[in-house]
This record gives sequence, structure tokens and C-alpha cells, in this order.
Amino acid sequence: MTAFNNVQLTVGARLSLVPSVEDKSQITQTRLRLHIPQSYLQEPVISQLISAHDLVVNITGAMLQADKGGGGYFDLELRGTVPQICSGLAYLESLNLKIFGKPNADSDAWYY
Repeated sequence: MTAFNNVQLTVGARLSLVPSVEDKSQITQTRLRLHIPQSYLQEPVISQLISAHDLVVNITGAMLQADKGGGGYFDLELRGTVPQICSGLAYLESLNLKIFGKPNADSDAWYY
């Protein structure tokens, strides 16, 4: 897995979250932190990544504050082909969600 810089994803930087793969049909994975605002807590955002973008999604961590009126985040591993991962990231961007790459992919600690 590739280590990432602590950088917020922008449209131009989306592919930097996707490891470089020669064969676009080869399965790869990326890790990210997805911030979910209060307005999306009842929406099937992760379900859409699975069903509409054919991704395998592993939730490695989460913190939601629905009872306090706040949002939260999910730490995710996305697994699929490069086009599938790019499609899923584009979907998340279309919702204007904050997406951060995981800077230390070799351990389970998040450094934010």
C-alpha cells in the first residue's frame, strides 16, 4: 500500500490517492478518511460506493456524533480497479465531502 501525505483531496489531486498501476483492470486499494457532515448521516453514502461503483469497502474506524448535532468521519479502505476507485472518489467529491488520504499506510494510527 502506498503512503500518502496529509493533504485534503481536491479534484486535481484525486488520482494521487490511487496507487499507480500499469494494468487498469488490476485490483488495488487506497485508504482515506471521509468526513461526513450532519446532513449526510442518514444517507447511504458508503452503500453507494459498494453498489454503484463496485468497490469493496472496509470500515477501519469511525466516529459519528449524531446525538450532538455534529457530523463525523469514517476511516475507509477502498478496494477495486483504478477506474472503480476514481469513480467512487468522484462520487464523494460530487457530494462535497472532505476526503483525506491516510499518511501512514503501514500502521493503523491516523496522524491528524
